[in-house]
Amino acid sequence: MKVVLDTNALVSAILTPGGTCERVVTLALSGRLQVFADARILAEYAEVLCRDELAFRAAEAHALWSGLEVNCQRVAAPPIAARLPHASDLPFLEVARTAGAALVTGNLRHYPKRGRAGVVALTPGELLELLRERG
Repeated sequence: MKVVLDTNALVSAILTPGGTCERVVTLALSGRLQVFADARILAEYAEVLCRDELAFRAAEAHALWSGLEVNCQRVAAPPIAARLPHASDLPFLEVARTAGAALVTGNLRHYPKRGRAGVVALTPGELLELLRERG
């Protein structure tokens, strides 16, 4: 399944070992999910995972970032005219639309249905449920 992972899913994966987001990230790193990103998304991943206030172990944050950087498929996403509460979320929507991927986020409110430009947005739990249904 094609996905774009919102940064909050990565943060939650580290903060909650064994949780839903960690299972999604494990699927992504194992290649069971096709992860799409562009340079803007990868830069945000790197910046957020290194924030002092999150206090992640450097090795853990680097392993996650480099695993995604190596395993993701990069796309050049053209701008779209979508209205989101936070402009910084737009690259995730643009990449998902370009790749024909689902956007996986723990913050659906950041991607209101009327502003998604046809992109399917799923919580990590909804993604895991959909994968279970598909077998």
